[in-house]
Amino acid sequence: MVIKVTDAAIQQIRLMLAETPDYRGCGLRIAVEKGGCAGMQYEMHFDRARENDYRYTRDDVEVMIDPESAPYLDGVGVDYVDGLTGAGFRIVNPNAVRSCGCGSSFEAMRAN
Repeated sequence: MVIKVTDAAIQQIRLMLAETPDYRGCGLRIAVEKGGCAGMQYEMHFDRARENDYRYTRDDVEVMIDPESAPYLDGVGVDYVDGLTGAGFRIVNPNAVRSCGCGSSFEAMRAN
């Protein structure tokens, strides 16, 4: 499993972890669940790593993906943008055939 996390995303994750003592020892968990206007939606929260997670670690920051979400997230890019229209994490997913306008939900490629 491969994911790409930008410097901006790493910096924002680090900042959020430092601001909340309850998140000490946690990383950012990215998951996929059914829902949203395109069929599947991204879910992100701070959590502790689990045994079967796919883990991406850079510097002192960890991003985790559960095994059920992994097929939908293989190859994703995770960025953090802060602009006039708002700030937040942005996921670029090569496995999505269609995304909703807000970018928080997508339709996945169908398996053969």
